[in-house]
Amino acid sequence: MTLHVFNTLTRRKEKFEPLEPGKVKMYVCGPTVYDYIHIGNARPLIFFDVVHRYLEAIGYDVTFVQNFTDVDDKLIKKSQDTGLSVPEVADKFIAAFYEDTKGLRLKKADHNPRVTETMPEIIRFVEKLVEKGYAYESGGDVFFRTPRFPEYGKLSHQNLEELQYGKRIEVDERKEHPQDFVLWKQAKPGEIHWTSPWGEGRPGWHIECSAMVEKYLGETIDIHGGGHDLQFPHHECEIAQSEALHGKPLARYWMHNGYIHINHEKMSKSLGNSINVRDLLAKHSPEALRFFMLSAHYRSPLNYAEETVRQAEQGVARIANCVRSLEHRLKAAVTNPIIRERDREIVQRIEEAVGRFHEKMQDDFNTPDAVTAVFDLVAEANAYLQHEVTDTATLERFLSALRETGDILGIVPEQREEMLDEDIERLIAERSEARRLKNWKRADEIRDLLLAKGIVLEDTPQGVRWRRK
Repeated sequence: MTLHVFNTLTRRKEKFEPLEPGKVKMYVCGPTVYDYIHIGNARPLIFFDVVHRYLEAIGYDVTFVQNFTDVDDKLIKKSQDTGLSVPEVADKFIAAFYEDTKGLRLKKADHNPRVTETMPEIIRFVEKLVEKGYAYESGGDVFFRTPRFPEYGKLSHQNLEELQYGKRIEVDERKEHPQDFVLWKQAKPGEIHWTSPWGEGRPGWHIECSAMVEKYLGETIDIHGGGHDLQFPHHECEIAQSEALHGKPLARYWMHNGYIHINHEKMSKSLGNSINVRDLLAKHSPEALRFFMLSAHYRSPLNYAEETVRQAEQGVARIANCVRSLEHRLKAAVTNPIIRERDREIVQRIEEAVGRFHEKMQDDFNTPDAVTAVFDLVAEANAYLQHEVTDTATLERFLSALRETGDILGIVPEQREEMLDEDIERLIAERSEARRLKNWKRADEIRDLLLAKGIVLEDTPQGVRWRRK
């Protein structure tokens, strides 16, 4: 099998061949740290975490970089609203980011560079663009000359005329061309700023990623990723800056995940339907959130609804229960050549399911079908557990197969300490009160949470009974 990925730049699936055999350089745009991360941020975070895990699982040495935008207009406004300095705002929400992403079971990036820590590289990058004639200073700002880069628009498959047609462009008399974009911004009175050859100011948005890619990964990388909304203008401008300066491709493969909607509406703060990750983690297990995010192909739109996540919670509980049952049966298993011969066909079906998993993952990270392969393993395991006598090696292969596949996706629950009886009773009491108040949504959430932890509730005329699976 050979890994193929859909390259946004070419609009087709391509065989994955990194620049250096066995090594992958991967950059994914991170958050602007002026607030807590929300469900829209969670989709690229989870998907590219799976890409990271899978590449490592099939033997690649991955260097993964994800940045923090820790100075821009949003941080300056938050600073003004809260009375905190811009660095204090950034520190607060970067700490929250690490807390929330740990909750989502994300692997840490090798580097999380901050704009404020990359200022010398950013300023030098802009200087070199000016020296080569690709950028110019005007009125204290520095702009990129888009007409000087004929391939501008190749990622979003538009040209300069199409980008202007029917689009309202803010008039800026300082620009030589309407689509020229800012590389360095003159500071307004009272704003955070740095000294540069063009006066006191701060970087434009796009330049930070070009400078960070060059600093941590080099002039050309293997994978550059982010949300669909970043294709234009952010990634388009990155390409123009970097390729104008270096004369070589910025990235071999561009990958973009699709949008997420909330109850079939576009997610936006103006609609008030944005949901923070930490609020989701208070109600749902990380495995259920990952399961939900991976239930649609990454390039397709995804709709969030509580009922869908509850279904994901049940799916995760089914996997967790299967793993626990296999581990329990392993304690009483035998090693018997006769039984092992009987199990030969079963082991073959395990290998076929694992093979299907990898086949789907290597087809542009087709996680919905890869999840199906995991459930094929669960079904086979549950059927095998109906035998009165089970073989040690067969059980161990079931477990290793579920760990191999489920851990790449992050949907096999990690081994956690069992819930204390008093915690279970507290949640049952909360559920009973929710039912009394006809808050069926919260009652179902508590039931699913307990089920994911192996606690089964039984509603009887005498009250609620519970048992551990």
